[in-house]
Amino acid sequence: MAISTYAELQTAIADFLNRDDLTSAIKNFIYLGEAQISRDLRHWQQEKRVTTTLDERFELLPADLIEIQALYVDDKTYLEYISQGELSRRRMSNNEAGKPCFYTMNSNELEFYPIPDDDYELTMVYISRVDPLSDDDPSNWLLEKHPDIYLYAALLHTAPYLHEDPRVAVWAGLYTQGIESLNSESRKAKYAGPLRLRNR
Repeated sequence: MAISTYAELQTAIADFLNRDDLTSAIKNFIYLGEAQISRDLRHWQQEKRVTTTLDERFELLPADLIEIQALYVDDKTYLEYISQGELSRRRMSNNEAGKPCFYTMNSNELEFYPIPDDDYELTMVYISRVDPLSDDDPSNWLLEKHPDIYLYAALLHTAPYLHEDPRVAVWAGLYTQGIESLNSESRKAKYAGPLRLRNR
């Protein structure tokens, strides 16, 4: 059976459970599975790049942010992360506006130092949450390419309903194996580098 859409995933979960009293809870299992995936998965296909105008001290973080990989202004100045305490010390020492060189995380926002003295193009590269499934958005890259991870993540969260069902341990192992394999695949894709041929 193919599992490439939200509806097909729900059907597959119901088939695996072989119970007719959990149908209404299946969407919650998927939602909880997605939260689990966001904690565990770090794949290059989660990377996003956004660009905006930086013209004030604070900027909102993307709603789907997991972690920042790089921040730079005008395509050439990479911003360095510093702690809130360090940023405050720098601001107390010199609060003149200028081209931002540093940033920190503050109250669900990015805070920059120095405060911008002009409009700058800010680019952020970050790891995002996997786009959640819904009736309106029935698929995403993870479900299309790795439906087993979605399936086992959702099944894991049926444990409170299944009590001592030994299948939960099996699903947990298959989920962990899938996540580790996908994380490893991503690391190899990003850091192994291109194939080089040696001249003899």
